[in-house]
Amino acid sequence: MYFPLFLYLCTMNLPKDFEHFFRECWREDDVQTLVQGLDSAPSVSIRLNTKRMPIDAEPKGADGHVPWCPEGIYLKERPVFTADPLLHAGAYYVQEASSMFLAHVVRQLLPPEGGWERVLDLCAAPGGKSTLLRSLLPDECQLFSNEPIRARAQVLAENLAKWGHPNVQVTQAYAEEIAQQISDFDMIVADVPCSGEGMMRKEPEVIRQWSPSFVADCAALQRSIVADIWPALCPNGYLVYSTCTFNPLEDEENVEWIAKELGAEVISVSVDPTWGISGDLRKAGPSLPVYHFLPGKVRGEGLFLAVLKKRDNHEIGRKRPKRFSLPVLPMNQLDDPEACRVDLSLSDALRYLQREALVLPPETPRGIVQVCYQGQRLGLVKNLGTRANNLYPKEWRIRSGYIVPQTLFTLE
Repeated sequence: MYFPLFLYLCTMNLPKDFEHFFRECWREDDVQTLVQGLDSAPSVSIRLNTKRMPIDAEPKGADGHVPWCPEGIYLKERPVFTADPLLHAGAYYVQEASSMFLAHVVRQLLPPEGGWERVLDLCAAPGGKSTLLRSLLPDECQLFSNEPIRARAQVLAENLAKWGHPNVQVTQAYAEEIAQQISDFDMIVADVPCSGEGMMRKEPEVIRQWSPSFVADCAALQRSIVADIWPALCPNGYLVYSTCTFNPLEDEENVEWIAKELGAEVISVSVDPTWGISGDLRKAGPSLPVYHFLPGKVRGEGLFLAVLKKRDNHEIGRKRPKRFSLPVLPMNQLDDPEACRVDLSLSDALRYLQREALVLPPETPRGIVQVCYQGQRLGLVKNLGTRANNLYPKEWRIRSGYIVPQTLFTLE
């Protein structure tokens, strides 16, 4: 059951500043759109890994495609994703639909002839943006997927290993540390930490922590992060700045700050007007080419995004360092192209992911074997004949023993 926003705010004992805060800077009809949108049910969506499965693969319970991302699919209801071996195989990723707008942006920015060599996902955990980028970037383009917090970096490494691509490095560093090591990224995606207003429908803690002072603190932190990473962007390179907030302090005003203080050019992206994406929502001031996703106008959560280009200031003579001293997380090995492949049943696939021992068909050769589900690799086992020792990483195992196996897809 969903309650009106005003009742919800009252129930959560939040200050009444929230509504007043937005009425000060937004038009009344936009405030009402936000209020009504936050009172509606959130959507559920997934994004296909088209390097593993066909673009026309249709999941059970499909409810239309995400308009700005062909690989994105809405679902009518949220299944128990943990019970689906295809999720663990990296055949698809559970991602909020608004966040998939990055795919539309990258497709417009990426030169048709290629040429990008390095891309950085600065605040990458848990991996939605990085898996999206790795699917769209040329194979020869190196992706640095970064997360400074170790526990979150481990989750990021897991998701990227499952997605599967050799040309990715998961780093654990802060923006300033990266800029000291590398200075020639063709694009940097900075989905910066924020006050999280766009996630109010899903995360009650966001409601509890919100205040105008918290918003101001987040805006200052965001400027600091962008200023620290800016030297790592090559001339004419792109910074994709995004938040999951609505307010102008963290959004439009920070974009203006980046343009003024760092000399960036704000770049427009073409969008279909039927998508319901809003532009600059401020009542006053110049209108910027920016992109707001408001629940109620789009089928997704709150998102703000802007694209900024670093002006060519004739920086020359910079050399690519041959080695990096950034902390790099090792990626667990799930693939062995030389190993025999054995397809498991749905129940055995889930048992494998729970890290139980398996008994493989008697004709299976001994040694390292690649186990799969519906042709999608899950990981490795060591077949001893009478049993197969499970080599799935211990820290990734499904811990619950009460999950009923299920899958979203039946692949031919």
